[in-house]
Amino acid sequence: MQDSTATNAREAGKAADTRATQAKPVRIAIDAMGGDHGPDVVIPGAALALERHPEMRFSIFGDEAQVAPVLDRHPQLKAASTFAHTEVSIKMDEKPSQALRVGRYKSSMWRAIQAVRDGDADACVSAGNTGALMAMSMFCLKTMPQVERPAIAAIWPTVRGESIVLDVGASIGADASHYVNLAVLGAAMARIVFDMERPSVGLLNVGREEIKGIEAVKEAGRTLREADLANLDYRGFVEGDDIGKGSVDVVVTEGFTGNIALKTAEGTAKQIGEYLRAAMGRTWRAKLGYLFAKPAFDALRAKMDPSRANGGVFLGLEGVVIKSHGGADVKGFAAAVDIAYDMGHYQLMRTIRDMLDETPIATSS
Repeated sequence: MQDSTATNAREAGKAADTRATQAKPVRIAIDAMGGDHGPDVVIPGAALALERHPEMRFSIFGDEAQVAPVLDRHPQLKAASTFAHTEVSIKMDEKPSQALRVGRYKSSMWRAIQAVRDGDADACVSAGNTGALMAMSMFCLKTMPQVERPAIAAIWPTVRGESIVLDVGASIGADASHYVNLAVLGAAMARIVFDMERPSVGLLNVGREEIKGIEAVKEAGRTLREADLANLDYRGFVEGDDIGKGSVDVVVTEGFTGNIALKTAEGTAKQIGEYLRAAMGRTWRAKLGYLFAKPAFDALRAKMDPSRANGGVFLGLEGVVIKSHGGADVKGFAAAVDIAYDMGHYQLMRTIRDMLDETPIATSS
């Protein structure tokens, strides 16, 4: 299980990690037009990530008129990058089907994904429209043979450090086999992100008792328990409050429930922040108390800062795609690029394939 010390060490020292590495630089394809702010955030974010991982190389795709002036302000990033002009930018509110029609082959999003497919990049990062990015990724990269549907995995702050939660919105509903695959995909990511041999995994359920829950979840639990996989420590069912507690390293659920949990957590964090802000400004005594407690509040703000955990990983595809939050700032987008670096540097795809080859197939009874 991750604690705060391990989390801080991961953030501060990945560039100096001594684990086995690729001989070649990690190559990242960037959709420069994605997100609410486009190149004004994406390019500085990539530049910040490059400072932490100087061996990275970038393929940047976007509208030259908008990207080139920003890229010129970051000469180190420009020297480590190739740039390709694209005619189309996918809008944040565009329907996935429409994005495929107008953006296939021509958009910055498609070209970044295509770079991964063609072996020109180890990972793609986009802050663009989530539905469009998933649709294009599935169309361009395809899913892995053992995986019916991909998932979005999020790094979730907890009281013990961080956990991985999936699926947080890629697809709705799941059978037993899909739950088992999600457990394997999440554990593979945890092995890389948290640097652990056997991450603990729990299935999100309405109770911890084996008799509770829908049949697909119970069948997936039986399969994982009986398989006793070497690279996955199945801990049984977990409940909603276990996500924030960090009871396991990987929490598995389907996309409908996972997305609601994610949005609920984000809303609760904002609600608590507003309560504290109102309380601290109510009286002069409260304001004075805030001054004395400011270091503690700063630590709390840093812990709850969404930019620290920005970057959802699309798992189950024949390639690595990272989705940055559309409203991420420079620091947040850099965090998404950091995740892309880890996934490429420590060879996520090979880890997933190895673990899937050892995984039994579950069938709901």
